[in-house]
Amino acid sequence: MDHDREGPLLPTARGPLSAAVTEYLLGAGPLPRPETAAAASPYGDDLQLALYVCYELHYRGFAGVPADHEWDPGLLRTRAALEHRFLSALRAGTRAHADVEDAVAGLLVEPADGTGVTHFLRDEGELWQLREYAAQRSLYHLKEADPHAWVLPRLRGRAKAGMAAVEFDEYGGGRADRVHARLFAGLMTDLGLDTTYGRYLDAASAEALATVNLMSLFGLHRRLRGALVGHFASVEITSSPGSRRLAEAMRRTGAGPAAEHFYDEHVEADAVHEQVVRHEVIGGLLEEEPHLAPDVVFGIDATTVVEDRLAARLLADWRAGRSSLRTPLPAEVPAAHTS
Repeated sequence: MDHDREGPLLPTARGPLSAAVTEYLLGAGPLPRPETAAAASPYGDDLQLALYVCYELHYRGFAGVPADHEWDPGLLRTRAALEHRFLSALRAGTRAHADVEDAVAGLLVEPADGTGVTHFLRDEGELWQLREYAAQRSLYHLKEADPHAWVLPRLRGRAKAGMAAVEFDEYGGGRADRVHARLFAGLMTDLGLDTTYGRYLDAASAEALATVNLMSLFGLHRRLRGALVGHFASVEITSSPGSRRLAEAMRRTGAGPAAEHFYDEHVEADAVHEQVVRHEVIGGLLEEEPHLAPDVVFGIDATTVVEDRLAARLLADWRAGRSSLRTPLPAEVPAAHTS
């Protein structure tokens, strides 16, 4: 039995679901009963962490956990129960747009009130808040583009070609030093954060876990390929203006050149990606499979739900002067900012 030695450590449990899943992975107990998953809060710490752990087996796994647990039938049944609870809540909580054109149009319009997280960080965010934001987002950005890559075998024609073109850029256009996950590691270094994969899993909020779980949920199910395309459209279409504000926040606080570069890179790249996603990925998908239009809409709307929940959590904590993390970062300022 092959054991992974290079992956991150299993996280600390946050309730009966996540405790049972992690103990099972270590050979120390049974999996949770289906009714435990059915009764759990769909956006709560316990369910979101348990689901994240199940999904992570398909990425880099965990230190000391047998690699063949990725396809363990019992774990897959448990994951399905957790997914059902999460997906049901998402379907019940989304504000469905009329059609794909309406949903995409909503992404192209910036909120008039300018009260989002990136606005806050640009206008008044402090270095400690930028560090927390990077720590929360590291759960995705240190594997940036990986969740979306699952959809490539499920697409064809223009949609596949367009998706592959955008993913190629995310992976550095063939240059290892330009892979976006590596650029984000550089940002973290500038901010005095640990770049070890999975380092901030224990500290991350349930809301942050949900944003990453949504990508894995859509990416790992062929039947949800339309929703994954909708999610991808949301990310790429809204990224450029948000990245511009974050780049300004990094400059204003003196975060460092790599921190600035990560978001500057996304301002330019994602402005191009937006056009490819709209016309080639979405357009190509619906040309081949027009029946997936409602799924594309759902993917866009579900992304809004989880991102709005994370934004509300971050802003409520920061405006109250408290950490948004379960375990606050060390108070010391990174060495790069002490001179």
